[in-house]
Amino acid sequence: MTVLCSWLWLWSQLAAVVSHICRLNVFFLFVDMARGQQKIQSQQKNAKKQAEQKKKQGHDQKAAAKAALIYTCTVCRTQMPDPKTFKQHFESKHPKTPLPPELADVQA
Repeated sequence: MTVLCSWLWLWSQLAAVVSHICRLNVFFLFVDMARGQQKIQSQQKNAKKQAEQKKKQGHDQKAAAKAALIYTCTVCRTQMPDPKTFKQHFESKHPKTPLPPELADVQA
């Protein structure tokens, strides 16, 4: 009788432990799923926020203006956006210097 009682007691303890482990696994499974969903939502929210911030920042005028300055004076290293302006600059600022060959056919 005592052996049967000890087996029953052992079996009940084992069942309690297994039950507890199963509950923990299910709990952590739902916690991970909820955390995964929160992570995805957080990433989407952050991407939207970054896009709005980039849109607010707008166009970088300084960089665009610098990229447009493609002609450089060989005498003073001043940059100009087009050949017409370059020729006008060269004729007014450096009248004694001969005109570069690339500006010879430009109409000012």
